Amino acid sequence: MERIHISLSEIVKDRPQGEKRETPAYHCPICQDRGLVIRDGRAYRCRCMQQKAWQNRLRAANLAPQLTKYTLQNFDLKYYSRTINDELTGLTYYESARRCLEAARRFIATYRRENHGRGLFIFGPVGSGKTFLAAAIANALTAAGREVLFIVVPDFLDAVRATYDRRPQEDTQTELELIDTARKVAILILDDLGAHNYTEWTCNKIYSLINYRLINELPTIITSNLDLKALEEYLGERTTSRIVQLCQSYHLPVAEDIRCVISREGLTKR
Repeated sequence: MERIHISLSEIVKDRPQGEKRETPAYHCPICQDRGLVIRDGRAYRCRCMQQKAWQNRLRAANLAPQLTKYTLQNFDLKYYSRTINDELTGLTYYESARRCLEAARRFIATYRRENHGRGLFIFGPVGSGKTFLAAAIANALTAAGREVLFIVVPDFLDAVRATYDRRPQEDTQTELELIDTARKVAILILDDLGAHNYTEWTCNKIYSLINYRLINELPTIITSNLDLKALEEYLGERTTSRIVQLCQSYHLPVAEDIRCVISREGLTKR
């Protein structure tokens, strides 16, 4: 019987000239998305897994995308006057801002390692950089592997209220779960605890949260557009008294809303 010879080109379709064989698209070319790298017969965790863990911590921290870009290195003291004096401290606006920046650095250095201690109460007018500093602290500690939760107070209270309309079968957080998360997180940031329409219900929720953090000596950062005396009119003495115990106060004054200044600078550069 005659043997039949079939060439490889007859079995496999010829590719068009110049076309390259497709290779899988990996997010990480180092470990090919396996999370492990083999060297000398031993498995090591790929650095992409550290990046994923950091991204997961950022999501858990509840930071808005814009806030994840803030760092202490980008906190610019040029927006604070060297000639205008702070009525509360007698320092220049520049010196007050520098003290806030140094306090933020100390907070980060301390709570990279420590789990208990006093926090920061940063207050000042709208656009003075309070949220910037708080978010920069959150980013630095998240990058260091710490558990952080960033809460915008009015949004948090709205979320708690919304649980009252929650149906039992819905897969959403309950009121207790929301509040317990804020109470027990390693490092909590309460942004914009200011002049809002506080009811007796909201005052009690805030008191309960702050009191728990105080009793358990859990580091907490609070930002507000009001000083403690003015805040007392909204939240009551028992809450502000606990804030005094929980946090060291820092005033962050500014002559003009920094957002407006930056907006003008952007228009000028065009």
